[in-house]
Amino acid sequence: MSPAIDLNKVTKRFGKKVAVQELSLRVERGTSMALLGRNGAGKTTTLSMLLGVSSPTEGRLSVLGGKPTDAKVRDRLGAMMQEVSVIERLRVEETIELVRKYYDKPLPLRTLLDWSGLTPHAKLMTQGLSGGQKRRLSFALALAGDPELLFLDEPTVGMDIESRQRFWETIEQLKARGKTLILTTHHMDEAERIADRVVVIDEGILKADGTLDEIRRLNRVRTMTFTAGPDVTPERLRALIGGAETAWDGRRVRLTAADTDRLLRTLIRDGADISDIEISAGGLEQALQTIWSRERKGETA
Repeated sequence: MSPAIDLNKVTKRFGKKVAVQELSLRVERGTSMALLGRNGAGKTTTLSMLLGVSSPTEGRLSVLGGKPTDAKVRDRLGAMMQEVSVIERLRVEETIELVRKYYDKPLPLRTLLDWSGLTPHAKLMTQGLSGGQKRRLSFALALAGDPELLFLDEPTVGMDIESRQRFWETIEQLKARGKTLILTTHHMDEAERIADRVVVIDEGILKADGTLDEIRRLNRVRTMTFTAGPDVTPERLRALIGGAETAWDGRRVRLTAADTDRLLRTLIRDGADISDIEISAGGLEQALQTIWSRERKGETA
């Protein structure tokens, strides 16, 4: 079976600006992938090419074994992009019904309203929706055709906490059903929640590609947290640990350093009153910071 996505040395230029540079990427079906990078890294441009909105300047790409502009391929795609626009003078349910008609095997209206959390708002006119409600309508429209491959570009921007939670519960259901999910986000907790694979690009160039655990292991620093007794003061701690990054929250202390084991031995040897010690390797956000740091120093991930 052909992969869900196959890019071979894809480059996209806008005049003299290179937005994506010789990007090669193969994504197997059923994968949940987070495409991460700073603003202007080329994420949205890449998604636009995969959706057939724009064409590569150079290189080749295929989506679900064909061209993204082919009608049979488009019928199997769904996309929730950053920019949200609605058809005015239609009700929410009318808008969803209109989009459902474009697909051969659409999901039922009731399912789409339920999954998007719009059942109580089905009769509302679209121009009266809040920003978060418009995002949820965009999600319902992206799911209308029961897509095999779903693109999510900063999907939860503007959603409240309850809507975000409902959204990710639905995404987890889609993942369990074997859908291929491509996510861009600046919320690392969202990427960590669903991603099997993480791809990092910067200035349109691939910088890192691996499983979530593999990318996390790029961290050069670890975090140690503990409760400090009354004899542990900020001044004493600085004298013991030197230049390690330190943050206090009441008596709870968080240290960030490359060698937390050595720092812990130093604190114990000095007789510091510390308890409830936790050491973690750091998450995805720290791994990205490591990648950016390597870039500044001219290293490769």
